[in-house]
Amino acid sequence: MPQTSNTSSAAPASTWFPLSRTAEWTVLGLIFLAVYFAALFSPPLLDDADATHAQAAQHMAISGDLITLKVDGIRYLEKPPLPYWLAAADYRIFGFNVFATHLPQTLAVLGCALLAFFWTRRAASERAAFYAALAFLTSIGVFLFTRWFIPESILTLLIALALYWFLTGLEDRKPHRFYAAAAMLALAMLAKGLIAPVFFLGAALPYLLLTGEYRRWREFHWLRCTLLFLLIAAPWHILAGLHNPDHGNPVGNIPTPGHVHGFFYFYFINEHVLRFLGKRYPHDYNKQPGAIFWFSHLIWLFPWSLYWPAAIRRWWRAQLDSSANAAPSTLRSRLTPQSFSGKTKLLLALYGGFILLFFSFSTNQEYYTYPAYFPLLTLTAIALAGMEESDTEKENAENAANRRWLLIAHALFAVVGVVAALALGYGLWSSRHLPFVADIGSVLAHRDVGGYSLSMSHFFDLTGPSFAALRLPAALAAFALLLGPVLAWMLRARRAHLAATLSTATTAAIFLVAAHIAFARFAPMMSSRAMADTVNRLAGPQDVLMLYGDQSYGSSVIFYTQRPAYLVAGRSTSMLWGSCYPDAPKIFLTDAQLLTLWGTGPRKFLFVAGDDRAHVEALLRGRFTQLQELSDKVLLTDRPLTQ
Repeated sequence: MPQTSNTSSAAPASTWFPLSRTAEWTVLGLIFLAVYFAALFSPPLLDDADATHAQAAQHMAISGDLITLKVDGIRYLEKPPLPYWLAAADYRIFGFNVFATHLPQTLAVLGCALLAFFWTRRAASERAAFYAALAFLTSIGVFLFTRWFIPESILTLLIALALYWFLTGLEDRKPHRFYAAAAMLALAMLAKGLIAPVFFLGAALPYLLLTGEYRRWREFHWLRCTLLFLLIAAPWHILAGLHNPDHGNPVGNIPTPGHVHGFFYFYFINEHVLRFLGKRYPHDYNKQPGAIFWFSHLIWLFPWSLYWPAAIRRWWRAQLDSSANAAPSTLRSRLTPQSFSGKTKLLLALYGGFILLFFSFSTNQEYYTYPAYFPLLTLTAIALAGMEESDTEKENAENAANRRWLLIAHALFAVVGVVAALALGYGLWSSRHLPFVADIGSVLAHRDVGGYSLSMSHFFDLTGPSFAALRLPAALAAFALLLGPVLAWMLRARRAHLAATLSTATTAAIFLVAAHIAFARFAPMMSSRAMADTVNRLAGPQDVLMLYGDQSYGSSVIFYTQRPAYLVAGRSTSMLWGSCYPDAPKIFLTDAQLLTLWGTGPRKFLFVAGDDRAHVEALLRGRFTQLQELSDKVLLTDRPLTQ
């Protein structure tokens, strides 16, 4: 647990905070249980990355091979192992289910909230600490990007811990904390790759230069820390390289059967360097337009991003006042903070800023900047608590101005909330006579925004009739958005600051609960668990599972059946590189090979995603029995069930 005791350089705790410590933990605990823990049980694992990554962990749990990740028996060399080790351990305890898969990510979110609390309590105040933890638990992006199996929350916790131990090691002159920082950084590299040390150094090196702390380099035990880092991070990378060497004589970065670069080239060059440059092979990802990339963070960190204008204005006024009152010889001192509070703000600002700039140049997905949420939310909490505490303690022009900016933010939130509630109400009213549709995928559009290569692409498939399947979450969200923001605005106007902020956070928490209920309603469209259950019920030990197209289209079928699957026309994307190894299982079939096997030998079960359905039905010329249809997916077999 991070150190929480104040030192002489720490900011004094607030003398006015009307919540007891028990009340703080009760609020945070209830929100975590309602928003995150309750969401661990549904929906089932989703097709695409969620169940694909789960397959890799499942292979580890079953085979005991902790070195080489495999998906459907094919090498999956893209990712480092730590998240899969954690999920594999969960599978041995809890079985192969969604709870075990997502538990490490959820606990990492809790860890981030706890770290934000203890770090901010030392750096600012009790109120700021409470707000920092509250912000992390109630921000849209933090919740949204832990709905499937990706390591971002784990990475965020480990790098934040490394930075905390680094800063407190400097502050308290306790060199052993640098070892803890090195260990956390090594684990972060095992969670996400080279991006972890890049992010850490992108914040730590500028911090050392700006503060002049680099002069203390002898205290860092940098050689021992480097050795500790390598001792933890290097063994798996070395073993992965030895277990997955080059084969044949590969040319360039495009593999061909029997001619493929090994782990070292693929992992470090293709997956890191070429991905950053937008030249990774295969090219199965997109880059967000710059304006959307920057603007979207207002949404991912909502509702706490409402306070950014007031916080930025407060910071700017402080810089102007400091410049006006400081002698020329001491202006530079503003860049070299003396208090732990100032050092925390500087380090977190450098950390968050570096991540945002890095991904503004690199290829990116919406969730890539997740590690920046920790510093941005912590800084927001510190600024908000500072404004509230100043306004509580005294009345002056500056505090009045801060209060006006906060009121403007809440007024905007109230307007947005009312408009959103009315829109949801209209959708509910217009769909009041429509029947409830269990398979929401059957009433959605398929607009293929961004080729579905962006994680939020399916959001644009929503249609009016889909409200019939979303009545409960829509009503819950409408209720929260109609009342919560207005109440928060009224409380802020009365200078009941804590109550206003709690009202905002509660609104966000209820909205996230509603969002999860809605997300679970999309299970028939985004998961094929029901088709896996059908296969498990009907298939014998010798029967054969097949998927048409890339395995990600029906990855949850493979996970929940625990059967290897033949992939017809499926040698693509994540399966492409590993399929070129000579010892790769012969699971890839052509259309002609499908026709040869179809109707002969053991029974065949064929999963087909919507885009390929017409082609497959024409190819088989009616020689199939349809077992199940789910959204735009279909499950076929090659003979009637009576045979």
